[in-house]
Amino acid sequence: MDFITKKEIDLVALLQKSHCPSAGAIVLFSGEVRNHNVGKSVSYLEYEAHASLAAKMIAEILLAARNRWSLSIAYAQHRIGKVKVTESAVVVITASVHRGEAYASNRYIIDRIKHEVPIWKCEHFADGSKEWGGNCNCDKETGDVNKHIYEFESI
Repeated sequence: MDFITKKEIDLVALLQKSHCPSAGAIVLFSGEVRNHNVGKSVSYLEYEAHASLAAKMIAEILLAARNRWSLSIAYAQHRIGKVKVTESAVVVITASVHRGEAYASNRYIIDRIKHEVPIWKCEHFADGSKEWGGNCNCDKETGDVNKHIYEFESI
């Protein structure tokens, strides 16, 4: 499976492949590029990753979620390269017998990807400036770069 891709993510195709006779619930999360951040207009994002390590870590996160929630399906894909406003930068799909597990596992997967996987983004702003950073900005909420919001929520 391609957990890291340079291609545009085809949400419809991924959802069509995610139907499973044993699943009563499918949750699809699409993290999309918005047109603003930190009070500035965003033109596009650019993602870089340590692709082989990122793919390995995503696979491990998906396996942990499958085991924890007995999922029928757990899949994630993250873009690298230039991603335009309204395009999907990351997608997570989970399927389980009931919706509770599908929602909880989906949130767990995206939070761990954002906080742990070696993927970096550069925000390109309309004023010509740009800013590099990781996917995680929890330190703005927690006051500590080593503490993540999802660690304090019951998931």
